[in-house]
Amino acid sequence: MGAVVVDEDRLLLIRRGSDPGHGRWSLPGGRVEAGEALVAAVVRELREETGLEGLCGPMLGWVERMGVDHHFVIVNFRVDILDDGSPAAGSDADEAAWTSFDQLGLTDLADGLAAFLVDYEVVPAGILFH
Repeated sequence: MGAVVVDEDRLLLIRRGSDPGHGRWSLPGGRVEAGEALVAAVVRELREETGLEGLCGPMLGWVERMGVDHHFVIVNFRVDILDDGSPAAGSDADEAAWTSFDQLGLTDLADGLAAFLVDYEVVPAGILFH
C-alpha cells in the first residue's frame, strides 16, 4: 500500500532503495505485516520511510504491478501529515522529499505512478503528460 500525501502543490515522494524500481521515485509505502490493518500499515510505512507522522484518510485507488518474480496489488490512501517536520529517508528509502507538481514531469517516477496520479486526479494531466 502507499501514502498519497499532498501539501498544496507538492507531493511527498521517496526514492526507492531496493527493487522493484530501485533508484526511482515513488509514494511512501510497502508491505502489510501479518495481522496488521491497512490503515495502520500505511502510517507505519510513512513513518519508517520518511520520519513523518500521518493520519490515514480514504482509499484513493489501487493498481497491480507484475514482473517475472513479483505480483503486487498496491492500495493507495490519502494521508494527512500531523507534524511540520521535513522528510528524512529511512527503512528502504534512499531519499525522501517534497516534490512540486511542476517538477513531477522531470522526475524519474516508478512505472505507472504518473498515470495513477492523473487517473485519480492527484495532479492535472498537463503536468505529467505534455
